[in-house]
Amino acid sequence: MNTHLLICTDLDRTLIPNGLLPESPAAREHFATLAAHSGVTLAYVSGRHRALVEQAIEDYCLPCPDFVIADVGTTIYHVGHENDWLRQDDWAQTLAADWGGRSHEQLAALLADVEALRPQEPERQNEHKLSYYTAPYGDREILATRIHARFAAPRILANLIWSVDEPAGVGLLDVLPASASKFHAIEYLMRRQGFSAGECVFCGDSGNDIEVLASPIPAVLVANCEPSVRELALSLAADRGLREQLYIARGGFHGMNGNYSAGALEGIAHFLPHTEGWMGFARVGSRT
Repeated sequence: MNTHLLICTDLDRTLIPNGLLPESPAAREHFATLAAHSGVTLAYVSGRHRALVEQAIEDYCLPCPDFVIADVGTTIYHVGHENDWLRQDDWAQTLAADWGGRSHEQLAALLADVEALRPQEPERQNEHKLSYYTAPYGDREILATRIHARFAAPRILANLIWSVDEPAGVGLLDVLPASASKFHAIEYLMRRQGFSAGECVFCGDSGNDIEVLASPIPAVLVANCEPSVRELALSLAADRGLREQLYIARGGFHGMNGNYSAGALEGIAHFLPHTEGWMGFARVGSRT
């Protein structure tokens, strides 16, 4: 039985109930009880930048994390007992090599005339992340080919992370260094903190979580995810021989609906049944 656990969870529409489907009452309270257990290290893994992560913690009464992987994996912070956020600069140095020392502005200039890309707001950008709005269901392969063609001559190594903001009806694209992603950032954190794959669970819901959802890290896809994300995650996990590492929340765990934090709790208990006793339920019942 694992006595320590690294919980890595996405925020929007995973832990935060800001999607279209309802949240189970008290689910976040039970998640906070789990996060407060002495055996748990909690990391938020989000596309949000630091200020928006802090805002989410306050707005939704989320437990204070031990680590934050922000900006789709391009920044990592250790959060101290006094709420001091310490950026992990060695991670930033690792990422810088993929862009050959070029600045955000220099890379943005290479893509400035690509009509299908509309830059997101300045606060959503950082030195290792170019963020764009795109058509929600456009031809990603054609657009990716154009982007990589622009980067070929200067030998820029980039990772393209696609997702869709369903409520806003807009596509999202993050252009990152090749080493940057939620998955690689979680791997870095696991190495630094001494966690094995069997001592880590990831929870997510969207396209920018796919790389982790179809990885050797045990992963939970909450019930409120989009069907297209579910289908892609299942397909990739099966192709890679990792189907047993992916759990699809379906509801019924302690009478909850499997959406958002209820799905996270359900999946964590699936992989590590003893953690059900860390969640603060009045009576440990059977899982469905």
